[in-house]
Amino acid sequence: MHAGFIIADVRTLDKQQATYHQVTTSAAVKQDLVISAYKPTAEFEQRFSIEGGTAQGAWEFVRQHLEQLPMPVVTDGKMSMQGERTPYVLYDRMLAFHLVRGLSIPLSASEFYAGLTDRWLYRNGMVFTSAQAQQFDQMRLQADKVEQLSLFVTDETSAVQWLKSELSPESGHGPQTYAELQPAFLRKLHQERYEALPELKTLLEQNFLKGDDDRWYTPALNQEADLQALRERDLLRDFEDYSRGSGKVKVFRSEAIKAGFSKAWKEHNYGLIVQVAERLPEQALQEDPQLKLYYDNALNRAGNRPEQMRLL
Repeated sequence: MHAGFIIADVRTLDKQQATYHQVTTSAAVKQDLVISAYKPTAEFEQRFSIEGGTAQGAWEFVRQHLEQLPMPVVTDGKMSMQGERTPYVLYDRMLAFHLVRGLSIPLSASEFYAGLTDRWLYRNGMVFTSAQAQQFDQMRLQADKVEQLSLFVTDETSAVQWLKSELSPESGHGPQTYAELQPAFLRKLHQERYEALPELKTLLEQNFLKGDDDRWYTPALNQEADLQALRERDLLRDFEDYSRGSGKVKVFRSEAIKAGFSKAWKEHNYGLIVQVAERLPEQALQEDPQLKLYYDNALNRAGNRPEQMRLL
């Protein structure tokens, strides 16, 4: 990203079967990765130099990014899942593109997810342009099923993505009760030592809906944005608790830190980002690309201008 390239695809090699598996970067830090990237066109860079830091610029980034991403493929009757097309990874890419350029983040996560729904088409949890969605629909007719992402639950983000995949009728087992989900969830759990991962019940309550039959299911896109807005308020309350301390933070909710950093960046409160980041475990900063991006870029800006650190 610092050299001007943007990630388009991340895969791991199964050395036993000599096949590649699509993954999400948040769950692939400790694996051997094969990463594909592209460089934005000069035309886009010129346009973004004018629109950068605005909602219009963010959506223009998403448009050109979607056009650069590879399409899923069908192999032996299985449609691959393209992790880079999932909403939360698209948000990560948009966020990083702005952070590296020192621009304000023009959209919160909930605003971003709602905007995706209004502007592009969803297929099996992935986002496509209109032309790409038509191509996907033709390919889907050749597939018996859509495979799940290669995903371990290490933090809150990967936990929610695993639950979405598991509750999907296309790639998982469809709506399920808490009792049905818990054993499979625990088998996938490889929690980081520093991660304060919410209980499965809390993850379900904050990100999914429960039917009259007590089965949890993925909400409709408009409902998902509403849930995300409520969850962001909860995350910011947790961040306020972290920001008031002074000692090392050994265990924390990483999504709360990111939500707080996003708000602080928008308010140009770079000192707060640096102060909280330097209390986190070094391992967390090195293994979470988004946390490190916030810290590195806030450190550059906090060092170049005097400012009074303030709580959110």
